[in-house]
Amino acid sequence: MSLAKILTALVITLSSLIAAEKFHEADVVVYGDASGGVAAAIQAARMGKSVILVSQYGHLGGLTSSGLGFSDIGNPAILGGISREFYHRLYMHYQDDAAWTFEERGKFKNIGQGKVKALDSKTELASTFEPKVAEALFDTMAKEAGVKIIKGRINLAKGAEKFGKRITSLLLEGDVTVKGKMFIDASYEGDLLPSAGVSFTLGREANAQYSENVNGIIGVMQENQLPNGIDPYVKKGEPASGLLPGVNPDMGGEVGDADDKLQAYCYRMVMTNVPENRVPIEKPATYNEADFEILFRAIEAGQKGGFFKTSPIPNHKTDSNNTGGISCDWIGGNYGKGWNWATLNHTEREALAAKHRDWQLGLVWTLQNHPRVPEAIRKSTAPWGLAKDEFPDNGHWPYNLYVREGRRMISTFVMTENHCKRTIPVEYPVGMGAYTLDSHNTQRFVHNGMVKNEGEIQSYLRGKPYGISYRSIVPKIGECENLLVPWALSATHIAFGSIRMEPVFMILSQSAGTAACMAIDAGTSVQDVPYADLRARLIKDDQRLEYAE
Repeated sequence: MSLAKILTALVITLSSLIAAEKFHEADVVVYGDASGGVAAAIQAARMGKSVILVSQYGHLGGLTSSGLGFSDIGNPAILGGISREFYHRLYMHYQDDAAWTFEERGKFKNIGQGKVKALDSKTELASTFEPKVAEALFDTMAKEAGVKIIKGRINLAKGAEKFGKRITSLLLEGDVTVKGKMFIDASYEGDLLPSAGVSFTLGREANAQYSENVNGIIGVMQENQLPNGIDPYVKKGEPASGLLPGVNPDMGGEVGDADDKLQAYCYRMVMTNVPENRVPIEKPATYNEADFEILFRAIEAGQKGGFFKTSPIPNHKTDSNNTGGISCDWIGGNYGKGWNWATLNHTEREALAAKHRDWQLGLVWTLQNHPRVPEAIRKSTAPWGLAKDEFPDNGHWPYNLYVREGRRMISTFVMTENHCKRTIPVEYPVGMGAYTLDSHNTQRFVHNGMVKNEGEIQSYLRGKPYGISYRSIVPKIGECENLLVPWALSATHIAFGSIRMEPVFMILSQSAGTAACMAIDAGTSVQDVPYADLRARLIKDDQRLEYAE
């Protein structure tokens, strides 16, 4: 063969490969590499369907492998199927002495959330774990199931192609098309909803809309509240100097009113005080002392601790979440006039995520180093740094920002606080939740001449699981026939505050994967999947649908 023919053949081959990379096809397409996306993909693959999981970050697990290693389970009775398998396999990992590199297994503080132990020998479940271990397990389980994973992000300007009431293709950045029969939106933002023509909402509903008590504007509560006496003005006592950054002049409405604000986000920092595994925290290049004026004034007003959690996970690491009136949450940093996190494009989200990162790094650096911080606080926080053996390709910083809330679908059935409190029964359950009705603060505002936080609510459910309806994870009839939404589901702000926990995300996602496969087999819409058949399959796969008192 001549050189010209060889070169021509090579060009044709390369062109075919490039074309192939621009087009993918599977029975079930899952968008979102978080824990729920992985669970949905695994379930569909185990049911014999070809599956594509689109990974936005190139790391599987979402928050579960990005620092949220102190799981919010509420009650282990809700766990079954893939979720139980996941937490059991984590438990078994830590039964091996080789897993304990920086800590003796017998000396680990075996505490978890409430009555749920970190490593529970009775249930053989782990509710606390290291991010790298969780990610490795997600990788293993996806590989075992035969899930095809491609890295990419939805083209937010185009989203998806539809024919009639059905999505035909998911459109990714770089002109990549992913064709499928069924689609599952497992993104934290609900990014498929707009282009799929599915109704959704953002922010907090008024209490009156669904006869709730703790939705909407909450007012000044004591949970994670600032101490009294913090002056709200740039120059103390001088209103003309303007309000401090991030402080609103008022609450924006009355208690119980609706608004478009989002509860605050943060990163779940993985920290350690083990010198050989500790990376010191440096002052961010973007550091601005004025951003921490409320911190300084809170300390002056008497706050001595509670600036970040040090919830223990194995090997002397932490899941460091928000705690106290000023902490890891960048309150008000995820929305503004006419925009919020969910409405931004990918580049804008990356920039905002970086600001959240710098806020938290700046917070810890300030506590450890700033002369306006008392020596006792500096000494108490000084031992902590980032864990060297976590997120090594990302500066030891978690991959995912904790997007606690984005879009929420509006379907024919909306989960409310009354369903979570079990005062109204739930029909067609496909999983259960059990965690507190939980919202982080949404804003800071001037109240009686002081800076106060607003939006925090911790309304306890006493650990009694409640059902979550199948109708809350499928769109309204007539909007989209082949989309399931296990995360950005149909729920009010405060009901979502309980349902949004990672274990529940995995539970609902397995059920979504099951329904997708059954809809394909029956040649029907997701709305018309017979619940009796779906229920039978879920129970066969060990999903827990009802709570036995």
